[in-house]
Amino acid sequence: MSNPDYFDKRADLWRRAFTAALDYDAYLADSPADKAQRWRDRAAEIPALTAEQATRVQGYRRKLNVLVYSGVWCGDCVRQGPMIKAIADAAGDGVTLRVIDRDADAELRDELRLVGAMRVPVVVFLTEDFWEVGRFGDRGLTIYRLKAQREVGATCATGLIAEPAEQLAAEQGEWVDIFERMLLMARLSPPLRQRHGD
Repeated sequence: MSNPDYFDKRADLWRRAFTAALDYDAYLADSPADKAQRWRDRAAEIPALTAEQATRVQGYRRKLNVLVYSGVWCGDCVRQGPMIKAIADAAGDGVTLRVIDRDADAELRDELRLVGAMRVPVVVFLTEDFWEVGRFGDRGLTIYRLKAQREVGATCATGLIAEPAEQLAAEQGEWVDIFERMLLMARLSPPLRQRHGD
């Protein structure tokens, strides 16, 4: 028997992981207080989205489930988690954000390996049917460029030292681009266009 033209063989994995995941605030509340506080402190340093950026993630008439695979201890997650939350909030009711710990699900952990490693964060964008639209992780181009320039340092930032505001703004801009791309892909998906009659 042949497969249909459109399907995602991992939809059950994504649905299970998304159901097990927590909303952003519950994830922080469920985490060790000192580590969760680093996320909250960093959120205060993240630049506000510009009006143009906020507009780019609104009005797509699609449901997008956003699953963040995370480690509350990870400096990259400390920095990027609040950015992802701000963008999801700006997108409105069409985006549902959930966060799951790296060690919560062995099958998910192996599915989301990058370059063979268990890296975080990895963000998986899913349709209303829990079909994968795309995924992105663990660091944006802004951070990799800086890391390459230094050619030294820890493999995972501690999140204890704040980056310059322009670096945070550039990295957040990369996330806005990623969200916009995923929202456009869901909006233009043939099976979803057929379902929603648009």
